[in-house]
Amino acid sequence: MTEKIYIRTALPNDAKALLEIYAPYVENTAITFEYTVPTVREFEARIEKTLQKYPYLVAYTDTEILGYAYAGVFHERAAYDWSVETSIYIRQDKRRLGVGRALYDALEKALKVQGILNLNACVAYTETQDSYLTNDSVSFHERLGYHMAGKFHQCGYKFNRWYNMVWLEKHIGEHTAEQSPVKSFREIERDLLWLNMPVH
Repeated sequence: MTEKIYIRTALPNDAKALLEIYAPYVENTAITFEYTVPTVREFEARIEKTLQKYPYLVAYTDTEILGYAYAGVFHERAAYDWSVETSIYIRQDKRRLGVGRALYDALEKALKVQGILNLNACVAYTETQDSYLTNDSVSFHERLGYHMAGKFHQCGYKFNRWYNMVWLEKHIGEHTAEQSPVKSFREIERDLLWLNMPVH
């Protein structure tokens, strides 16, 4: 890409633009197992809920939004506080341009400042790639240092086909006997001086 890429925190009023990125994945792929495209209001609520604790980041240029990535609860129990589930969606005509790496690098940096240690990605997987699903997402995560942690077989049904699901994981901090509490994203956001600076 010739335009500079920037990363910033998502805003609730980004919901319409982000939903335009997400909708084709719902309607035309098995990358997400969601069947129905959320409403703009539902998407706003998802952004607001995530930002109560975790990063929700947008990649953009001077002219358009390219994609987004965020972290969410891995499991509700208190002992899982240092683990998150990561998600990423790139505009389909902007893939393979470095946007995904820029977003995930930024997400990882923010999560590390929060005190998060474990990144977990839940990814649709197929033994036989088809027009709805390839295994590119698994390859993308592996290039960024994620490792396969487990596989669930034929657990997702979409487009009259059964798909597997895999978990990939990456450790980004030291696990100690006296672990410091995790901070909320809002607590550390002001310290992320690279936000809104060119990253690519």
